[in-house]
Amino acid sequence: MYLIAGLGNPTKEYEKTRHNVGFDTIDILADKHGIAVTEKKHKALCGRGIIGNEKVLLLKPQTFMNVSGESIRDAVDFYKIDPAHMIIIYDDISLEEGQLRIRTKGSAGGHNGVKSIIAHLGSQEFLRIKIGVGAKPDRMDLASYVLSRFSQTERVVMEDAFRDAADAAEMMLTDGAAAAMNRYNGKKEQQ
Repeated sequence: MYLIAGLGNPTKEYEKTRHNVGFDTIDILADKHGIAVTEKKHKALCGRGIIGNEKVLLLKPQTFMNVSGESIRDAVDFYKIDPAHMIIIYDDISLEEGQLRIRTKGSAGGHNGVKSIIAHLGSQEFLRIKIGVGAKPDRMDLASYVLSRFSQTERVVMEDAFRDAADAAEMMLTDGAAAAMNRYNGKKEQQ
């Protein structure tokens, strides 16, 4: 079984913010594969289904971003999921809006949600899809920026990115991480 988790913050207050791009991507992936992400379990909203030939658990932690690791750890322990069979989808301010970067492991890179996951799992060895939300403007603090919403123009770009990220997650399951990296890393720059 694979765990595919999109990071974000619960409640209507945070819907469609930069920090919630993981939730937005899980919604698209769930829709595409007919998986209802409505079960309240593992401190998350979750749903089980099949993508490609793989059993998957789609997860939207409801613990708030900075303690996402609590929810991820609970699901990993319950289903006995190897961290190498996890795909974590989250925002990245070091990438242009809409750009994707897929990695097979690495540090948290300053992202508190990923930092929490690494701390709870004791491992950096998990797959990730980073979705660019653009650099923070000089005049704004980081928390305000990641909790802000996209403009209408930016949202159009981001909707494409969410579909690409969902497709990338699917490709990681069917063809492997290397194939997804070759296809999606730097895609926006090449256009």
